[in-house]
Formats: sequence, structure tokens, C-alpha cells
Amino acid sequence: MSKFVNKRSSAAFQLSPVAAGCALFVAALAQPAYAQSTATAAEADAPQMATVTVSGIRRGIEGAISVKKDATSIVEAISAEDIGKLPDVSIAESISRLPGLAAQRVAGRAQVISVRGLSPDFSTTLLNGREQVSTGDNRSVEFDQYPSELMAGVTIYKTPDAGLVGQGLSGTIDMQTVRPLSFGSRTVALNARGEHNSLGGIAGASANGNRFSASYIDQFANRTVGIALGFAHLESPILDHETGMYEPWKTDSRPGIPSGTYITDGIKAVATSGTNKRDGFMGVLQYRPNKQWTSILDIYASEFKQEQTNNQLEVNLGNYNGGYTPGLNYVNPVFNGNSLAGGTATGVFPLVRGMYNKRKDEIHAAGWSNEFRFKDWSLFADVNYSQAKRDELSLENNLQHNPLPGTQFLDSLGLKYASGGFPTITTGLNYSDPTQLYVRNTIYGSGYGKVPHVEDELKGFKLVASLPVPDMMEKLFSGVDVGVNYADRSKKRRQPEGPITLANDQFTVPSNLQYAPVDLSFAGVGTIPAWNVPGVVASGMVFHPVDNLSYLVTKAWDVQEKVTTSFVKANIEADMGDVSVRGNVGVQVQRTNQSSQSRYVDNSTGTTQIKPVDEGKTYTDVLPSLNLAFGFDHQQTVRFGMAKQLARPRVDQLSSAFQMDYDKTNFRLTANGGNAKLDPWRANAFDISYEKYFDKKAYLAAAGFYKKLTSYIYTQTKDYDFSSFIPPGYVFSKELGAINTATGPFSAPYNGQGGTLKGLEFSGSLPLELVTKSLDGFGVQASATFSTSDIKIEDPSSSIGSNIPLPGLSKRVTNLTAYYEKNGFETRISSRKRSDYVGEISNFANSRTLRYVVGDNVVDFQVGYTFNEGTYKGLGLLLQVNNLTNAAYETYTGTRNQQLEYQKYGRTILMGANYKF
Repeated sequence: MSKFVNKRSSAAFQLSPVAAGCALFVAALAQPAYAQSTATAAEADAPQMATVTVSGIRRGIEGAISVKKDATSIVEAISAEDIGKLPDVSIAESISRLPGLAAQRVAGRAQVISVRGLSPDFSTTLLNGREQVSTGDNRSVEFDQYPSELMAGVTIYKTPDAGLVGQGLSGTIDMQTVRPLSFGSRTVALNARGEHNSLGGIAGASANGNRFSASYIDQFANRTVGIALGFAHLESPILDHETGMYEPWKTDSRPGIPSGTYITDGIKAVATSGTNKRDGFMGVLQYRPNKQWTSILDIYASEFKQEQTNNQLEVNLGNYNGGYTPGLNYVNPVFNGNSLAGGTATGVFPLVRGMYNKRKDEIHAAGWSNEFRFKDWSLFADVNYSQAKRDELSLENNLQHNPLPGTQFLDSLGLKYASGGFPTITTGLNYSDPTQLYVRNTIYGSGYGKVPHVEDELKGFKLVASLPVPDMMEKLFSGVDVGVNYADRSKKRRQPEGPITLANDQFTVPSNLQYAPVDLSFAGVGTIPAWNVPGVVASGMVFHPVDNLSYLVTKAWDVQEKVTTSFVKANIEADMGDVSVRGNVGVQVQRTNQSSQSRYVDNSTGTTQIKPVDEGKTYTDVLPSLNLAFGFDHQQTVRFGMAKQLARPRVDQLSSAFQMDYDKTNFRLTANGGNAKLDPWRANAFDISYEKYFDKKAYLAAAGFYKKLTSYIYTQTKDYDFSSFIPPGYVFSKELGAINTATGPFSAPYNGQGGTLKGLEFSGSLPLELVTKSLDGFGVQASATFSTSDIKIEDPSSSIGSNIPLPGLSKRVTNLTAYYEKNGFETRISSRKRSDYVGEISNFANSRTLRYVVGDNVVDFQVGYTFNEGTYKGLGLLLQVNNLTNAAYETYTGTRNQQLEYQKYGRTILMGANYKF
């Protein structure tokens, strides 16, 4: 049997995770006496025990517990309950249920992971121990690119050791594929599921999807050669109901609104439809001709395609209506505290907007490792390569009523803002008739488009020698690892964009390009037209994207990093009386050479000039680490870890691009942009954990962590010496005046003062048969994390104010799973819940911005049956419901009564079968 296990999220229900956790702890506290009496009886009889084959949910749990128990660091783990049976849509769904981890949803899917309250930029993701590239603009891996069906397990290292290359500051997430020679025989696994979204079809787009996967594992040549192949396909609908506000909410003068009231400059109601398609392939070739040599070749590839259209009614409430009068006026306004909560807005000019986005991501990764074992030492060598590409096409059409001569098509809207629900918009004019709406130069022009492109490439090699220690040190150390790792990474981003203009006169959308009308009744609006946006652009519009305009220059950059990591690690294995001691102590030395090539905009002379710029720096970090695991009687372990950690800056922050202007008032230069001379985030970390195991069936754990961030990176304004950008003898024009100094303010990412992050984690897994045999088959898993930080962010580019909490930090994260498994039948229900946090998202301009995100509670359910004998042996039937309660995604500014987004993605129902032979 395979050792691979699925800690598949079970499903959840409305039960307090804290109460459930307490119940779990109380039940387990009674266990030692029960276990001791059972053991005594067994010793008295000493019968020959039969071998029990564990499968399904418990197999996954026991595999994960074994990883956690045997580790020398503080780790969390999941393991597939069988090959191809991590049944979540992506690996992110699975790992987001582990203690101290939380997922941020993007378009309804868990996409990026926060570890211990730090944003995804602070963690590093590995595949089979090798650092991975990303299709995003930065380092954080988008986990929905990795099919769960192709993964054998995941280990999350919360404390690093010197030999863990590519470690993150908050944690290191290592995804693993299978090793075919670990299987006893040929194995074939097939999975297929149909999918349906509860929102139903939108604009003619289907609410149905499908998934299927196939895995093949075999051994040849007297088990010296093993091969594993896996393929996974996903086609999933994108469906979304959303309302959104212009940001920021601000105090501004509006007719009918008292001074000092917070208002928004616009509102929209959106229905999104589209499709995600993903194909993933995994291949492993393992060669082990003898005990002295093992060679493994790993290959992974995925292609992810996304196509979606946003159909929306949008209203500008900033007193901007295309120049028509009378202007905006509010009638009978309603207030919630100091914020506008509703009323009637007159003199507005709504538009119907279609926004189309097509995205294609490709990831290719390969690694070849060889391990050579000699008499008393070994050598490990690895070479690896990975590449990621992302290409996007974003298009927009704008439609409005056509003003006839002497007529003003201004509207009157009834508005009711909401916190914790959809705002409502009631219109006066009819926006459902496509013959009355024209593609034309609206208040926002006739359209706009972007063509982003990202490439990320990483080449590396690793060489490690495991050496014996002198005889005099054998009582304390079991060996020493000495190694070096080299990684050469380059990432580039381009984003040509520009207006989409009319080729001739305004026109209505041709009937052959129209889709089924879209119902916006969830926001109080009726139906609006929907149409083929690329078709409309091709039929009567002109789009020529460029990237050489001054406001676009800073969006294009190249960044390179060459990191050489040398390390030495001593592995500890000793006894202190009745207490065993395991662990390691060591040090890493990282030498980083970073640089960026881009352009900068020089407006200092009154004439815009675009010039090249190449900047960077080299720095060295020494990172000591210590991990100790003390083993006590009754399978109790106390772990202690301390380390100096770092996380390299975000890639977009390392861009050397900037824009330089001349301040005519103070006669000095000013600029804003990136900073290729950044130092990394650095921290001193301390961890302690107590763990109680019941063989590999159950465990209880309590852990505490403390991180002192000695530096942090956020946007600041500092004095900068522009001397290198001013030619010798340069004289400014008389119109601009003479320069006073070569020093001026530069707004960019800078290293600043850090702060502390600390927290407590409680977790446990308990099959209830250990409490009473009458509950055989039932089990519970639970975790709760409580975190706090004194770090505050000042980000001028953000619309949510100042004094911002640490991005990614939820003060409370809880997970609860209850399951039943017996005689082939299995069911589970699970909940993952987190409190409010600051999320980092992409805004309309494809730039990162901060927003407060309302904490959510995502509930999943699963039920299935597997035939263990007879004609259908190996066949499993499955029903899943993800996001059972249709939990909303909501963002806001600094206070809950100033909503920014409210979205619902529907619940997803999957039904299918697994077959293994």
C-alpha cells in the first residue's frame, strides 16, 4: 500500500471551533489511562496481532501525523489518502486548513496562503524541495496552478534549519509528488467529477464544469526503475455577483450632503461569467540500481486558461456627468454615523460596461537529483529549472444612452448602501434595451485595454555532503551536512495599454454579438445587455496598446537575483537520561546580488524624456538556526526553535523604474517609483511547541511563536540625491527656475522599522474510538491560532487610510473537521474561519493595493462510498459541496460602514467517481 495520504478538507458546520477544541482536549486527557489499561491486557495475553490495513480519511490523517511526529523542526503536513485523492480543487484548499495557515480567496478560489499572520510574500513555496517561480507579479505562488490530484503531500516548515534552502520568513511550503519505488506494485488511479455552481448560468455562460485525472505508477527491471505519470484536467465556471464602490471614501462637498460626511464617488453592480481551464502534468522517473545510488528526474507542467466577462451598470457619483447640467444633487440622504448610507442621487449619467479578460498561464519545472551513498558518508547533487509565463488581454466597452439634440439623458438613482450585504441601486431610465444604448465616447471614453505579460525563470543547482562526526562527538551528533546552493532568477513584466477608440461614429452592439441579458436584481437593478467585448472591438473600434507613455513607464521592469547559499548543519541525536534529544544546529550564509533594468521618466525640464536606468546592490546575510526536540515518556515531545530569518523584497518593489519631476515651488527635483537597493525583511524568531501523540492515530499540540522583525518594507518619502541623473553643467530653463539642490523627495519602497509578531496555536486530531469504542469510525480535527502584531504600515498608495495593520494578519484563525469512516462509507464536514484582515489585491490598474477584508467562514461537505470487495472493488463514489453556505467576500476602507466590495460566488456541487486498480 502507498503511504500517501489525503488530509482532504472535510466539511464544516456551525459549531464553535473553540468549544469543539475544548471538547477534543478534555476527551483526550482521559485517554492515557484507557491506553495504559489496554496495553497491560495486551501484554498479558501477547497474541499474534493481525495486520490492519488503514485506508481513506484515516490513512491521510495518520500519514500526516507521522510526518509531524518524526520531524526535527516544527512542521504541519497533509498527505494524500491515496494516489490522486487530495480532492480539493487546488492544493491551496487543502493546506489552508492546517494550524496557523489561512487562505485569501480570489474570484471565489483559495489562491494565496498566509502563514502565521504574514502575507504570502513572507513565505516560500517549493516543489520537491526546489523553489518555484510564479505567474503573478511577485514571488508568492498562486496555488490554484497546482492540481491537488498530482500531489502526494505537503509539508509546511514553521521553523527553518540550515539545510532548508529557499526558506521563507513566515514558513516554507514544500509540495511533494510521488516516488514510484515507494509503491509495492503497479498502481493506476482514475478520477472524474462533474461540477455545478448554484448561481446558474450568466449571460449564456454555463454553470457546469468537469474535472478528471489519471495517475499511473509502475516498477521495472527488478524494481530498479520506477515511473510515475499523472494528468489532471479542470474546467470550472466563473460566476460572480458583485457590487463595488469607488475608492476611497472621502469627505468632499456634494449638494445636499453635510460637510464632513464620508461619501463614495461611484457605485457599480456586476455579474461575472466565464471559465477556468487547467491542465496539469506530473512525471517522475526513479532509478535505483543498488543501495549506493538513487537518481530521480521530476517534471511538472501546467497550463491555466481563464476567460471572463464582467457585465455591469456603473454610476459616477463624483459630480462628473459629461458636462451636462443640472449637476449631481442628493435628495433625502440617509446617514450611518459619519458616512452616507442612502438617498436619491439626481443628475447622474450611468453607463453599461462590458469588461473582458483573457489570461493564459504556463508553468514548466524540471529537476534531476542524484544521491550517492558511500561507506560512512553520502553526496547529494541536484540541478533544476523552472519557468512561468503569463499573458493577458483586458478589453473594455462603454455604452450609454444617446443624447438627442436638446435632450439630456441624466438619470435619478435610489441608493441604499449596505454593510454585510449587497447595496441596492434603482434607476429611472431603462438600461435593458440594447437598441437604446450606444458604444460611444462616454464620460469614461469609449473603452480601454491592457496587454500584461510576465516571465519568471529560475535556474539552480545544489550540492550537499553528509559526513560522519569524530568519535568523541558521536554521543551528541549523528552527522554533519555541508552544502552550497546557487539560484539565478530573473523576472520581467510588461504592460502595454491604451484607449480603445471609435473607428467611425457611435454604434449599437450588433445582434450577432449580443449574449443573453444579465440579471442584476441582486443589487436592485433589472436586466442589462451583455455582449462579446472582443467582437465589438474588432467590428468598429481601434486598439493600439503602447508602453512608452510617461504614466506607463513604471509598469515595465526587469529584475534579476543571483543568490549563493552556503550552509553547514550538525544533526543532533542524543540521550539525556530518559529524555531523547533530536534536532540540528547550523548556519546559512546567503550572498545576494540583485539588480533591475527599467526606464525612468524625466519631466524635470518641462519636456518629457524617457531614459534607461540600471540599479542594484549586493548584500550578505548570516542566518544561524537551532531546532531541538525533547522526547519524554508517554510519546510526549517538546520542541524549541530559534533562528534568524529573512524574506527578500517583493519583485515589483525592486523595480528601478521611476518618474522624476521638477517642483517649481521649492525649486527641486521630486520622484516616485521602485527601489532596486532594498534590503530584505529580516527577523529573529523563537518557537516552542508541546505535542502529545497516541501512536500515529492522534495527537494534541500547543505552540507559541514570537518574531521580532528588525526591518520592514513599505512606501515612504525620503530625501534622495539626484546628482547621478543631472548632467554636469546642466542648467534648468528660465521658465522652471534654477535648481537649489540636487536633493529632493523620492516616494518609493524603503526599509523601515519593524516590530513584533506573536501568537499561540492549538491543534489536535482525535479518532473518537480512543474515547469510547461505541464511536468507532468517528473523528475530529481542530485547530485555533491567535496572533497579534504591533507593526503598522503607512502606504500612501493605499485608499484605506494610514496606520494599517500588518497585511495578511487575522487575529483569529480556526479550523474544524468532523468525519465518519467505516466499512467503505465516509463523510466529513469542515469549516475554515478567519477574522478580518488586510488583503493585498490587484486593482483596476493591475497594481497591488491594500484593502480590509471581512473575515469569512468557508464550509465544505463531502460524502462517499468505496467498494472494498466484489465486482466493483476499487470503485469510489463521491459527492462534494464546497462553500456550502455561499459565504460572501467583502472589503471595506477603515470602517465597516464604508464598504468597497461585496461578492458572492455561489456554492459548488461536485459529483463523481474514483477508481483504483
